[in-house]
Amino acid sequence: MNERRMNLDPRLSAIAELVGRCESYADIGCDHGRLGAFLLKTGQVQRAALTDISEDSLTKARRLIDRLGLNDRVDFKVGDGAGALDRAYPVVVIAGMGGALIEKLVREGRERLGGARLILQPNVAHCALRKGLMEAGYAITDERIAPDGRRNYLIIVAEPGEARYTERELIAGPVLLKTLPETMEPFAAFYLRVAQKALAGAEKGGDAAQIDALVREIAIWEDVLKCL
Repeated sequence: MNERRMNLDPRLSAIAELVGRCESYADIGCDHGRLGAFLLKTGQVQRAALTDISEDSLTKARRLIDRLGLNDRVDFKVGDGAGALDRAYPVVVIAGMGGALIEKLVREGRERLGGARLILQPNVAHCALRKGLMEAGYAITDERIAPDGRRNYLIIVAEPGEARYTERELIAGPVLLKTLPETMEPFAAFYLRVAQKALAGAEKGGDAAQIDALVREIAIWEDVLKCL
């Protein structure tokens, strides 16, 4: 990242846009700390809590924040998930992990997260994350697809609230199905191919339940593509 221009890649840029302007935010599993550095430097947020699983994991973020002279506006926290937070934050970001892990962190940290608006970027297992959010008492309020080279990253925004999603919505996204953005076509085509490949493997293994689930998923992605 150019520290003067504070450029972010498309994935982090989309997350930053969804964070919006707020007094403070927390980044669980902040990795290199670029998102927090950008939000602070541009004045989008006034204070940030950057957390990671170990002190070693926070090293890169500490170095970046120090170089930018932002230490007085950052609280570095070591801990597992929301357990690292010592107070409530209006916005919490959990990005760059598997959907199942993000779901676990949200479920186990539900009380500590309080009424925070969650901005989640799962690399895989989108359906499992949506289902887990629904069961943990969160409603999905926004979904974006951020293209970055050959990859299309899904970003989910969730807030405390009741929601009930159909299988179609869990697989393809309740908001994405309503908005059908231009980025939906390559996203849906990719996951259609993934499901077709998984079906071929399941048929060799003879797992009837998995085969049935994959057949339904393939039909959903094919129908989504027809609607575009």
